[in-house]
Order: sequence, then C-alpha cells, then structure tokens
Amino acid sequence: MSLQGKVIWLTGASSGIGEALAYELAKKKVKLILSARRKEELERVKGNCHPLAQPDIKLLPFDLAEAANLQLIAEAAIHLFGHIDILINNGGISQRSLAKDTLINVDRKIMEVDYFGTLSITKYLLPHFLKRKSGHYVVVTSAMGLIGTPYRSGYAAAKHALHGFFDSLRAELWKESRNIHVTLVCPGWVHTSISINAMVGDGSKLNKMDSTTHQGLNPKDFAKKMIRAIERKKNEVYIGGWKEVSAIYLKRFFPDLFARVVRTAKVR
Repeated sequence: MSLQGKVIWLTGASSGIGEALAYELAKKKVKLILSARRKEELERVKGNCHPLAQPDIKLLPFDLAEAANLQLIAEAAIHLFGHIDILINNGGISQRSLAKDTLINVDRKIMEVDYFGTLSITKYLLPHFLKRKSGHYVVVTSAMGLIGTPYRSGYAAAKHALHGFFDSLRAELWKESRNIHVTLVCPGWVHTSISINAMVGDGSKLNKMDSTTHQGLNPKDFAKKMIRAIERKKNEVYIGGWKEVSAIYLKRFFPDLFARVVRTAKVR
C-alpha cells in the first residue's frame, strides 16, 4: 500500500518514536495530523519537516488523560482534512518502579493514558471508519505487551490490555469490512526520552536515561521499519534488538525458562 495522499493522525508526535515517525511520514507526501500535549513541541516538529510538506501538516494538541474531551478531539481530527485513513496510536507514558513501591494512583494514571486514552479515540473514530468501510488502526504497544519484567508492572499491564482489545477488534472488524485493518507494533528498546519521562513509584519522573534505552535502536531506523509494516498492513510486528525479540519468543514457547531468565535480566 502506498501512503501517498493518505490522511494520518499521529498521537505522541512531539518526541521520540512519534517525532521520528512525523519526519519520515512527511517524506511520503501524506497529510498529517500531529497530536501531543505540548503545542510548542508540535510546532517545533512541524517546523523541522520539509517546507513543501508543511502545508499538509496540521496540529491538534490534547491530553490522553482528559477523557471528557476525547470525543470532541476525534471529531475535530476528522474535520481537519475531511476524513482520516490511518490512526497511529503512539501516545503514552512508561514506568520504572517495583510493584511494591508503586502507589495505586500511579497504576491508574498509566492505565488511563496508555490504555483508556488510546481505547477512547479508537472507539470514537470507529463509526467514521465503518461509514467509509475503510481505515487502519496502528498501535504502538511494546515488547511489554507480550512479556513482563521487573520495574514495569503497571506499564506491562496497560500494554497487555491493548493487545487484548485490538486483537478482538481486528476479528470483529473482519466481519464489518475487509478494508479496516489493525497493526500492533511492539518496540524493544529505542533511544528516546521514554525512560527520562517514565514515572516512578510516587508518580514523579525518573529524570534519567536507562542504559538499555541509551543503547536502543535509532528512532529514525525504527520509524522506517514501522512504516514498512504499516504499508504491508501487518497484523503484528516486533521491532527491536535481538534480546527483546528473543524474549518474546522465549516467553511464547518456553514460559518456564523465560520466568527464570527474566528474574535477573537487565531491564534498566
């Protein structure tokens, strides 16, 4: 599938994977809607795109945690270009704390942003896709959507929930229209600020980069691989280093061995 001319709504576009995706998608001559909480950062990302692409880039700042506003946000996104072809659910927050040290309101915040926020804009956009009998949901989950490690209990729970919802949604939509697709993208470690912004047990930011994240994939390389998966309408794709991808398969085929290995695995 060629993406040229497609209307793509990208959340979490102000930094990291989302920022890299914005730059690579702009090269594809698409029409882009960029969303994140910070309007000034969205303006910076738009300004860094090629000048010829900028007329086809619109900004729609919002907060995934503000549930009451999300239906209006989805409606506003549709009106910006008249329709939406692809929604890339990339916005979210991460965690770096042991379960015993994590306040329950921190777990709720992670679930509210990473799961319910994503779920909400997905469902609010669904009537639009069904009416057009066409659409593509792309969801950036994580290797943690398929495995669980120390320091990620709430984050892994939210990402596992995304897999359960979107696998079910994909099966349901097959009966409605063969032209509505769901792609789950599972990143391993990518060199972004995700760990710097991750919440610790009391809800404050970690404010430092994990060594594993520091050694992760270049975001530009990740974005190119992810876009290829979107173009091919993959159901699910794993993009990361050999350790993260191997862990997914180890958990699937040798769960007892994985349980022993992950106890002492370096995850930060």
